[in-house]
This record gives sequence, structure tokens and C-alpha cells, in this order.
Amino acid sequence: MLELRPNCEVCDRDLPPDSNEAVICTFECTFCRPCARNVLSDRCPKCGGNLVPRPIRPVQLLKKYPTSSERVLKKSGC
Repeated sequence: MLELRPNCEVCDRDLPPDSNEAVICTFECTFCRPCARNVLSDRCPKCGGNLVPRPIRPVQLLKKYPTSSERVLKKSGC
């Protein structure tokens, strides 16, 4: 089950579970599209893998399978 992290790890922008702006890598590092494109060149700084659109969890499943509330921010930058 994906965590669906709540923010971009570069700029700390909120990325709610229904956001079309969220992208992830295979390790679920989470970024907003502008940071992925303009800062990271569409590559994860941790694993070097590509970034893909994060799936949207249907609203009716959010209660049973809630999203993560833990914010991840790369303090040293990406």
C-alpha cells in the first residue's frame, strides 16, 4: 500500500491525496511536478530512478486506508 506522503520533499508544498501534481519514484520519494521538472530533471535524487504520476486513492478508501501524515523534507536540499 502506498503511503501517499503529504508534501513535496524539495519545496514542502502540500500534496493532498487527490493531487495531480504529485510524482513518486519506486521508493515513494514524493515531489511536486514543478520541482521534479525544474530542480530534479525528472530523476529521483535518492535512487536515480524516473518519477511517475502518483496514483490517486479513491475517496471511499481513504478512511479504511489513510494517507501518511509524516512530512518528509530534504533539509540539505536535493
